[in-house]
Amino acid sequence: MMKMKISSVCCSFRTSSAPISLIIFFITFQIHKLESAPFKVVVPDHPVTAIVGEEIVLPCHLSPKMNAQNMEVKWLRPQLSSTVHLYHDGKDQNESQASEYQGRTEFLKDGLSFGSVDLKIYNIRPSDEGLYRCFILSSTFYEGALLELKVAGLGTDPHLFIEHSQDGGIRMVCRSTGWYPEPEVLWQDLSGQHLPSVSQTKYQRDNGLFETQTAFIVTENSNQNLSCCIRNPYLNQEKKSTIYVSDSFFPKVSLWMVALWVILVVLFVFIGLSLYLFKLKDKLVAELKWRRVLTHPENVTLDPDTANPWLILSEDRKSVKWGDTQQDLSTNPQRFDIRPCVLGCEGFTSGRHCWEVEVRDGGNWWAAGVARESVKRSGWINFDPEGGIWALQRSGGQFQALTSPVTPLPLSQVPSRFWVSLDYEQGQVAFFDAGNEDPIFTFPLTSFTGERIFPWLWVQGTGSQLTLCL
Repeated sequence: MMKMKISSVCCSFRTSSAPISLIIFFITFQIHKLESAPFKVVVPDHPVTAIVGEEIVLPCHLSPKMNAQNMEVKWLRPQLSSTVHLYHDGKDQNESQASEYQGRTEFLKDGLSFGSVDLKIYNIRPSDEGLYRCFILSSTFYEGALLELKVAGLGTDPHLFIEHSQDGGIRMVCRSTGWYPEPEVLWQDLSGQHLPSVSQTKYQRDNGLFETQTAFIVTENSNQNLSCCIRNPYLNQEKKSTIYVSDSFFPKVSLWMVALWVILVVLFVFIGLSLYLFKLKDKLVAELKWRRVLTHPENVTLDPDTANPWLILSEDRKSVKWGDTQQDLSTNPQRFDIRPCVLGCEGFTSGRHCWEVEVRDGGNWWAAGVARESVKRSGWINFDPEGGIWALQRSGGQFQALTSPVTPLPLSQVPSRFWVSLDYEQGQVAFFDAGNEDPIFTFPLTSFTGERIFPWLWVQGTGSQLTLCL
């Protein structure tokens, strides 16, 4: 009896196996057809607004609703060509995620079974603003849609403070930070009427947020109830601070204060005029001394014991020129052995002195000035104050003061006669055009420290001759 039931059951199964297979095939085909059917990616048709520092969910879903667990979902910034978040093979794949979004995104998987692929972004920044693409890929179809994200930052409450007095009133300043995008700033009186600002600055910090500062002049008995209003254009929200400036803040003018200021002004003018007259007197005295020196120039002659062997001195020891051959002179530690220089016989340890130097025969290689008694005589010499020499030089086509480095003297014409002026106590060496007495160059003040200072000349090359004129 048992065998007969089993047999009949088996027979019944074999008889109905064909229709069941067809049903299973039909269901499988329909499911595959449903999954491979085209779909739309739906995002809001209006911008989504996020607040700086907070989080935002970017909504995106499939239409018609279908299971997206086995699909690939990619959130992109198309303008920046960067990946914001990638979901693939049933899990997050963020190896290619842009660095600025690392650790700041979360793909919300709770709604995947009915086609929701929302993305949450934490700690919103101004740089997050822009277009995002929600891109979905199935085994047979793909589609995407663009979503615009706007970022807004509501900054700090306006800070009002008095900066200083200006134009008969008080300069009131309003400052606030942490706004995005660039806010609208305005002053208002008690009735809400807009007031013109005297200055306004807005600048964007490294974090993308704006800081604003604006100023308004408050005058006595007008606009003393003052409000500073800062508005975010995205959020249509504003922050306002109000202040009342009392009359006590405005300076009061009294007769004794006016009299005091008049006295002070007169006193300062008198002191200034007295100082000017004293300076003018000192200048006139110095000018008279200089004129006296010019009328009594020094009778300077050249010292043959210091002359380089290539130099030839005149019989009156007033002129020096370059010779064709080197002279056979006795060894003398006072003589310049390498550089073709010569010192004057007369040295000075005090007072003011001057003498005239004339350049003859159109020489292009010469120098004239003063030198310390301790100036180096043997070997190479540096022609500058550190080497103990203060002088002017004509070197080929260049006319220059021998400072360190040299100072070019762009004169239209190099003077053929000039004065050398030495003020020992002041530590000053100056040069003047002997034709019109115009200054040529004055060296910075120095200290001669009690050392004797001598006239100094340098001549090199055929055709150059210097003469000390009386």
